[in-house]
Amino acid sequence: MDDNQAEDKPIFRRLYERVFPTVADFFGMLAEQSANAAETTRLLVEFMETGDVAVSQKVRDDEHEADRIKAANLSVLSDAFSTPIDREDLFRAITTLDDIVNYCKSTVVEMDMLSLQPDKHSLQMALHIREGADALARGFAHLATDPGGAGVEANAALKAERTSEKAYRRAIVELFEGEDYLNMFKRRETYRHMSNAADRVADAARALNNIVVKLC
Repeated sequence: MDDNQAEDKPIFRRLYERVFPTVADFFGMLAEQSANAAETTRLLVEFMETGDVAVSQKVRDDEHEADRIKAANLSVLSDAFSTPIDREDLFRAITTLDDIVNYCKSTVVEMDMLSLQPDKHSLQMALHIREGADALARGFAHLATDPGGAGVEANAALKAERTSEKAYRRAIVELFEGEDYLNMFKRRETYRHMSNAADRVADAARALNNIVVKLC
Protein backbone atom coordinates (compact mmCIF):
# COMPACT_ATOMS: atom_id res chain seq x y z
CA MET A 1 0.00 0.00 0.00
CA ASP A 2 1.39 3.44 -0.98
CA ASP A 3 1.30 6.57 1.20
CA ASN A 4 -1.72 8.04 -0.60
CA GLN A 5 -3.79 4.92 0.02
CA ALA A 6 -2.80 4.94 3.68
CA GLU A 7 -3.81 8.59 4.01
CA ASP A 8 -7.22 7.82 2.47
CA LYS A 9 -8.08 5.51 5.36
CA PRO A 10 -10.06 6.92 8.30
CA ILE A 11 -7.76 7.92 11.14
CA PHE A 12 -9.42 5.45 13.52
CA ARG A 13 -8.73 2.63 11.08
CA ARG A 14 -5.09 3.63 10.76
CA LEU A 15 -4.66 3.80 14.53
CA TYR A 16 -6.36 0.43 14.99
CA GLU A 17 -4.06 -1.25 12.46
CA ARG A 18 -1.00 0.19 14.19
CA VAL A 19 -2.12 -1.08 17.59
CA PHE A 20 -3.54 -4.38 16.31
CA PRO A 21 -1.63 -5.33 13.15
CA THR A 22 -3.03 -8.08 10.95
CA VAL A 23 -1.71 -11.53 11.83
CA ALA A 24 -0.42 -13.45 8.84
CA ASP A 25 -2.06 -16.75 7.90
CA PHE A 26 0.70 -19.02 9.21
CA PHE A 27 -1.59 -22.04 9.12
CA GLY A 28 -2.18 -21.48 5.42
CA MET A 29 1.51 -20.89 4.80
CA LEU A 30 2.50 -24.19 6.42
CA ALA A 31 -0.26 -26.02 4.56
CA GLU A 32 1.03 -24.68 1.25
CA GLN A 33 4.65 -25.49 2.04
CA SER A 34 3.91 -29.03 3.23
CA ALA A 35 1.80 -29.68 0.12
CA ASN A 36 4.75 -28.54 -2.00
CA ALA A 37 7.08 -30.93 -0.16
CA ALA A 38 4.61 -33.79 -0.62
CA GLU A 39 4.46 -33.10 -4.36
CA THR A 40 8.26 -33.26 -4.58
CA THR A 41 8.29 -36.65 -2.85
CA ARG A 42 5.64 -37.84 -5.31
CA LEU A 43 7.97 -36.88 -8.12
CA LEU A 44 10.83 -38.67 -6.36
CA VAL A 45 8.77 -41.87 -6.35
CA GLU A 46 7.92 -41.39 -10.02
CA PHE A 47 11.60 -41.00 -10.83
CA MET A 48 12.49 -44.15 -8.87
CA GLU A 49 9.78 -46.02 -10.79
CA THR A 50 10.81 -44.81 -14.24
CA GLY A 51 14.33 -43.37 -14.18
CA ASP A 52 12.95 -40.62 -16.43
CA VAL A 53 15.35 -37.66 -16.58
CA ALA A 54 12.41 -35.34 -17.27
CA VAL A 55 10.96 -36.27 -13.88
CA SER A 56 14.38 -35.74 -12.31
CA GLN A 57 14.34 -32.21 -13.72
CA LYS A 58 10.90 -31.61 -12.20
CA VAL A 59 12.35 -32.52 -8.79
CA ARG A 60 15.08 -29.93 -9.32
CA ASP A 61 12.52 -27.33 -10.38
CA ASP A 62 10.42 -28.10 -7.31
CA GLU A 63 13.44 -27.38 -5.12
CA HIS A 64 13.65 -23.86 -6.57
CA GLU A 65 9.97 -23.31 -5.80
CA ALA A 66 10.50 -24.69 -2.30
CA ASP A 67 13.31 -22.20 -1.75
CA ARG A 68 10.99 -19.38 -2.80
CA ILE A 69 8.27 -20.52 -0.41
CA LYS A 70 10.74 -20.95 2.45
CA ALA A 71 12.21 -17.47 1.93
CA ALA A 72 8.75 -15.89 1.76
CA ASN A 73 7.56 -17.68 4.89
CA LEU A 74 10.67 -16.77 6.87
CA SER A 75 10.30 -13.16 5.78
CA VAL A 76 6.70 -13.06 7.00
CA LEU A 77 7.76 -14.69 10.26
CA SER A 78 10.55 -12.17 10.75
CA ASP A 79 8.22 -9.21 10.17
CA ALA A 80 5.27 -10.56 12.16
CA PHE A 81 4.22 -8.55 15.22
CA SER A 82 2.50 -11.60 16.69
CA THR A 83 1.98 -15.23 15.71
CA PRO A 84 -0.70 -17.80 16.58
CA ILE A 85 2.05 -20.42 16.92
CA ASP A 86 5.33 -20.34 18.84
CA ARG A 87 7.95 -18.64 16.64
CA GLU A 88 10.56 -21.33 17.23
CA ASP A 89 8.12 -24.05 16.20
CA LEU A 90 7.19 -22.08 13.10
CA PHE A 91 10.83 -21.64 12.17
CA ARG A 92 11.55 -25.34 12.69
CA ALA A 93 8.55 -26.39 10.60
CA ILE A 94 9.45 -24.04 7.75
CA THR A 95 13.09 -25.08 7.59
CA THR A 96 12.59 -28.83 7.98
CA LEU A 97 9.88 -28.94 5.30
CA ASP A 98 12.33 -27.25 2.98
CA ASP A 99 15.06 -29.73 3.92
CA ILE A 100 12.88 -32.62 2.74
CA VAL A 101 12.81 -31.11 -0.73
CA ASN A 102 16.53 -30.34 -0.65
CA TYR A 103 17.43 -33.96 0.03
CA CYS A 104 15.08 -35.17 -2.70
CA LYS A 105 16.95 -32.93 -5.11
CA SER A 106 20.34 -34.07 -3.82
CA THR A 107 19.31 -37.66 -4.45
CA VAL A 108 18.38 -37.20 -8.10
CA VAL A 109 21.32 -34.88 -8.81
CA GLU A 110 23.88 -37.34 -7.49
CA MET A 111 22.23 -40.27 -9.23
CA ASP A 112 22.62 -38.34 -12.46
CA MET A 113 26.21 -37.34 -11.73
CA LEU A 114 27.16 -40.91 -10.76
CA SER A 115 25.23 -42.48 -13.67
CA LEU A 116 23.05 -44.55 -11.35
CA GLN A 117 19.65 -45.97 -12.23
CA PRO A 118 16.95 -46.45 -9.58
CA ASP A 119 16.79 -49.84 -7.88
CA LYS A 120 14.28 -51.64 -5.67
CA HIS A 121 15.78 -50.18 -2.49
CA SER A 122 15.70 -46.56 -3.65
CA LEU A 123 12.09 -47.04 -4.75
CA GLN A 124 11.13 -48.56 -1.41
CA MET A 125 12.68 -45.69 0.53
CA ALA A 126 11.07 -43.13 -1.75
CA LEU A 127 7.65 -44.70 -1.14
CA HIS A 128 8.08 -44.39 2.62
CA ILE A 129 9.32 -40.80 2.32
CA ARG A 130 6.26 -39.93 0.25
CA GLU A 131 4.02 -41.63 2.80
CA GLY A 132 5.51 -39.47 5.54
CA ALA A 133 5.33 -36.27 3.51
CA ASP A 134 1.70 -36.96 2.60
CA ALA A 135 0.91 -37.37 6.31
CA LEU A 136 2.64 -34.06 7.02
CA ALA A 137 0.63 -32.32 4.31
CA ARG A 138 -2.62 -33.64 5.77
CA GLY A 139 -1.52 -32.69 9.27
CA PHE A 140 -0.55 -29.12 8.47
CA ALA A 141 -3.70 -28.70 6.35
CA HIS A 142 -5.89 -29.59 9.37
CA LEU A 143 -3.81 -27.83 12.00
CA ALA A 144 -6.05 -24.75 12.29
CA THR A 145 -9.34 -26.65 12.51
CA ASP A 146 -8.42 -30.05 13.96
CA PRO A 147 -5.19 -29.99 15.99
CA GLY A 148 -5.88 -33.46 17.39
CA GLY A 149 -6.19 -34.89 13.90
CA ALA A 150 -3.00 -33.07 12.92
CA GLY A 151 -1.24 -34.84 15.78
CA VAL A 152 -2.41 -38.21 14.46
CA GLU A 153 -0.92 -37.36 11.07
CA ALA A 154 2.34 -36.25 12.71
CA ASN A 155 2.62 -39.66 14.34
CA ALA A 156 1.90 -41.32 10.99
CA ALA A 157 4.80 -39.35 9.49
CA LEU A 158 7.08 -40.51 12.31
CA LYS A 159 6.07 -44.10 11.65
CA ALA A 160 6.86 -43.70 7.95
CA GLU A 161 10.33 -42.40 8.83
CA ARG A 162 11.02 -45.43 11.02
CA THR A 163 9.92 -47.74 8.21
CA SER A 164 12.13 -45.87 5.77
CA GLU A 165 15.10 -46.25 8.10
CA LYS A 166 14.55 -50.02 8.22
CA ALA A 167 14.48 -50.07 4.41
CA TYR A 168 17.73 -48.09 4.38
CA ARG A 169 19.44 -50.61 6.65
CA ARG A 170 18.28 -53.52 4.50
CA ALA A 171 19.61 -51.73 1.43
CA ILE A 172 23.03 -51.18 3.01
CA VAL A 173 23.31 -54.80 4.17
CA GLU A 174 22.52 -56.12 0.70
CA LEU A 175 24.71 -53.54 -1.01
CA PHE A 176 27.84 -54.54 0.87
CA GLU A 177 27.41 -58.26 0.24
CA GLY A 178 28.97 -57.97 -3.22
CA GLU A 179 32.42 -57.06 -4.50
CA ASP A 180 31.59 -54.13 -6.77
CA TYR A 181 33.12 -51.57 -4.43
CA LEU A 182 32.72 -48.61 -6.76
CA ASN A 183 28.99 -49.26 -7.02
CA MET A 184 28.83 -49.74 -3.26
CA PHE A 185 30.15 -46.28 -2.52
CA LYS A 186 28.05 -44.64 -5.23
CA ARG A 187 24.84 -46.27 -4.06
CA ARG A 188 25.57 -45.62 -0.42
CA GLU A 189 25.77 -41.87 -1.13
CA THR A 190 22.35 -41.78 -2.73
CA TYR A 191 20.82 -44.08 -0.12
CA ARG A 192 22.16 -41.74 2.53
CA HIS A 193 20.51 -38.70 0.93
CA MET A 194 17.20 -40.54 1.04
CA SER A 195 17.76 -41.50 4.66
CA ASN A 196 18.39 -37.83 5.41
CA ALA A 197 15.15 -36.89 3.63
CA ALA A 198 13.29 -39.34 5.86
CA ASP A 199 15.02 -37.86 8.92
CA ARG A 200 13.71 -34.43 7.94
CA VAL A 201 10.22 -35.85 7.62
CA ALA A 202 10.57 -36.92 11.24
CA ASP A 203 11.92 -33.49 12.24
CA ALA A 204 8.94 -31.79 10.59
CA ALA A 205 6.59 -34.23 12.31
CA ARG A 206 8.10 -33.39 15.68
CA ALA A 207 7.67 -29.69 14.92
CA LEU A 208 4.05 -30.36 14.04
CA ASN A 209 3.55 -32.31 17.26
CA ASN A 210 5.04 -29.45 19.29
CA ILE A 211 2.56 -27.06 17.72
CA VAL A 212 -0.34 -29.43 18.36
CA VAL A 213 0.57 -29.76 22.04
CA LYS A 214 0.55 -25.99 22.47
CA LEU A 215 -2.74 -25.54 20.60
CA CYS A 216 -4.67 -28.27 22.43
